[in-house]
Amino acid sequence: MELQVEGRKLEIRKSWQDKIEEEKERLIRHHPGLVHHLRVTVESTSQHQKGGYELVVVASVPNDTVVVKRKGESVRPLLGDAFDTLGNQLKELQRKRRQTVKEAEPAGATISSGSIKSLFPFESYGFIVTPQGKEVYFHENSLKDISMQQLAEGDAVRFGEGEGDKGPTATWVKSAK
Repeated sequence: MELQVEGRKLEIRKSWQDKIEEEKERLIRHHPGLVHHLRVTVESTSQHQKGGYELVVVASVPNDTVVVKRKGESVRPLLGDAFDTLGNQLKELQRKRRQTVKEAEPAGATISSGSIKSLFPFESYGFIVTPQGKEVYFHENSLKDISMQQLAEGDAVRFGEGEGDKGPTATWVKSAK
């Protein structure tokens, strides 16, 4: 991760630089490979009677940029707060990306409908039969909006059909209700 630290209307103190390095290492530990470039800007402002600081942390991640701004009278607490917020925003970004990947339909899968032919809940799998009489295997992990315990033989379902090692396999299964 590339790091750029900039001071505007002030010199960056050694203790601030050390805190930034410490927080950078924490980001690398918690979000390895996610942040490509990190820019920290500390600016002295005259908006506070005793003087104050404005802190901006900008993290460049694939296909996005995360920005955190903080204002206050002491830089070290601002750094801690800004990096905590940045960490939370990166977690949320990763969660949203994982959710988008989960919801995406697999390329090459045929969307079909059918009904549950047989269930083996203790073995975590079952079979779907299509209107044409074709049997399609599914595993409990492919269920999207329903659990194995909520399914019963004869229930109508929609599913993405792919090819497994031993024949037709449902890549995902949703209730047709």
